Amino acid sequence: MRASRRSTTAEGTQRGEGRGLRVGLVVNPLAGVGGRLALKGSDDRGLVDAALARGAGRPAPERARLALAALPPDAEVLAAGGAMGADLAGTAVTATPERTTAADTRAAAAALVDAGVDLLLFAGGDGTAVDVLAAVGDRVPVVGIPAGVKMHSAVFGVTPRRAGELAAAFLAGRVRGDAPAEVMDIDEADLRDGIISPRLHGFLRVPVAPGLVQGGKARSAPAEAAAQAAAAAHVAEFVLGDGPALIGPGTTTRAVMTALGLPKSLLGVDVVRDRRLVAADADEDALLAIAGPDALLVLTPVGGQGFLLGRGNQQLSARVLRAVGPDRLRIVATEAKLAALGGHPLLVDTGDAELDAAFSGYRRVITGYRHETVYRVAA
Repeated sequence: MRASRRSTTAEGTQRGEGRGLRVGLVVNPLAGVGGRLALKGSDDRGLVDAALARGAGRPAPERARLALAALPPDAEVLAAGGAMGADLAGTAVTATPERTTAADTRAAAAALVDAGVDLLLFAGGDGTAVDVLAAVGDRVPVVGIPAGVKMHSAVFGVTPRRAGELAAAFLAGRVRGDAPAEVMDIDEADLRDGIISPRLHGFLRVPVAPGLVQGGKARSAPAEAAAQAAAAAHVAEFVLGDGPALIGPGTTTRAVMTALGLPKSLLGVDVVRDRRLVAADADEDALLAIAGPDALLVLTPVGGQGFLLGRGNQQLSARVLRAVGPDRLRIVATEAKLAALGGHPLLVDTGDAELDAAFSGYRRVITGYRHETVYRVAA
């Protein structure tokens, strides 16, 4: 892709006039760090440093690269310095910080808008989206490349590739409108205590393109409790055997644990064997020690978004998922939860295209006691 060598400011030519459209790129290189270690985000730098010391990977640069691969070769990209973007593509318009912070994200986003970009791509999670919102407001449309642990906001592409495809469509003039999309975030300290306290920070402008952008996270209504309990009773009675079962996050899976008389780490992956809790809020290493062809994987999709994998359960890594295998997946979702998707498929975004394909297809979904349906899963 073509890197711009011109100096352009907001006081220069009117945006888009007499030139091709420009994309700005900001990467939060710490986004997603610790997801496989069952951390709840990357806002706490002390926990991030500890995760890196334990060998945690940095998924954001690779996920940004996947998005950039969807741009046309001649796309004009301006980027934040170094690991925040320019190492991947484009011309740096900001300095390269040695140790990146949220303040660097905000400064880079503002600088790119001042330099005259027409669309801002950012790689990160909900915390990064909050920083982008604080820096640019509604000055330009933005597209989030999903790379964090928390991604409840409605500003992210369904996958990194879809985020890049949306940016490419915008550059080609195939997407002309944008709409306000909510920016949500949850306090990580509360998350680690099992408390979900989402806060609406505001709205970013996101190009309108059905199927390319994820929806916002929907919370379960109180009336869902009875339906969840019925589906959970089915799982407890007919699905779980003597072997290990990896129980993913969510209120529906919490109902499964309640049916077993066990506590649930609401936003973690717990492991049950012979109706006993053997691991709570397990990280990737703990799951690898348990996962195998005799294990089950019990998941419920994220309400309103439909994600089964890749949102808030990154400890279910590619290695863990391969050890269990797609045939051992059991999906639990109430009929109301499926209906709220409006016919859109359930989604997987593991970062591994081959694995995503293996988990895709038409799959049985437990919707109640002795009741199942078939629903499509797609990457």
